Amino acid sequence: MADSPIAVEHHNPALKHHFADMEQQREASSLGMWLFLATEIMFFGGMFCAYLIYRLWYFPDFGAASNSLDITLGAVNTAVLICSSLTVVMAVRAAQLGKRQQQVIYLALTLVLGLAFLGVKAVEWTSKFKEHHIPGPTFNFEGSIPSHPDQPVDQHHAQIFFSLYFAMTGMHALHMVIGVGIFSYLLYHAWKGTYTPEYYTPLENSGLYWHFVDIVWIYLFPLLYLIDRKK
Repeated sequence: MADSPIAVEHHNPALKHHFADMEQQREASSLGMWLFLATEIMFFGGMFCAYLIYRLWYFPDFGAASNSLDITLGAVNTAVLICSSLTVVMAVRAAQLGKRQQQVIYLALTLVLGLAFLGVKAVEWTSKFKEHHIPGPTFNFEGSIPSHPDQPVDQHHAQIFFSLYFAMTGMHALHMVIGVGIFSYLLYHAWKGTYTPEYYTPLENSGLYWHFVDIVWIYLFPLLYLIDRKK
């Protein structure tokens, strides 16, 4: 006598013992990921609120400090992350269709794009270090207010901008590093054929995390790079 669908599902090695079926396991995992992302929104939301308050108070100085950021590198990184979100979606779709080779390709592309983002960010941070824009005893920002070229920038206000800049982009980069680690793990298991049309929850939930990190950057880019841009 053939096994019933329920019995077959219980034989699925991906089904954990405390779940009745794969659908229940998937829904529980998705709920857990959404709850985690809610805590992440609150975490980044606090930094965004602090940044917006200081930006309102010291807008001219923040505008001058923002003009020292490399808008080209920021735009390149924005494009890189948007493309990486696409490759994540394609990897999940490949898993749904049972195409293991495509899963591997798209996950590998996601990793390459994630590492490219971190590489560009490292170049940008290095330039800020050389320009003495790192908050601390050696901080020095030479510039003027964009709307009033004869008025120098307040050093204290500029240092607040760069403190927030490094805090926000640093935490975002940390989340990117974690994402690269997660997707390296997924790539290994995709290569082994772990993810199938019946079981691709880790890919789907990791994709949600990656999309969240991308969305955070899409907010960071205009807030940090496009203040009072005159060039």
